[in-house]
Amino acid sequence: MFDQAQLRKGTLEGCILKIIDRKPTYGYAIATTLRDSGFADLTEGTLYPLLLRLRAQGGLGRRHLPEYRAGSGGPSRKYYRLTPDGVQYLNEFTEAWQNASDTVNRILHDKEG
Repeated sequence: MFDQAQLRKGTLEGCILKIIDRKPTYGYAIATTLRDSGFADLTEGTLYPLLLRLRAQGGLGRRHLPEYRAGSGGPSRKYYRLTPDGVQYLNEFTEAWQNASDTVNRILHDKEG
């Protein structure tokens, strides 16, 4: 049986970066956007380690440390922004995704026979 988790693993980082690229945002909002976009079973246990890894790789934070803003009636929220490395990673991901998607679609929709 096909394991969708493996496919998602390779795409979540790029999707997270694109969400943050649109505007600085915080973890819960990222999770909500991903769920609303089709990653229905995404958990914080998946998201936050990815955010930490992206930050450790230089795509988030370091030169542009997360900004803390007051939450509405709760604790401060950590807002993420892309670094120049994060923008480069997103551009590379976007190009690689488009190439892979085009290739898979050609094979899946080939009318050979």
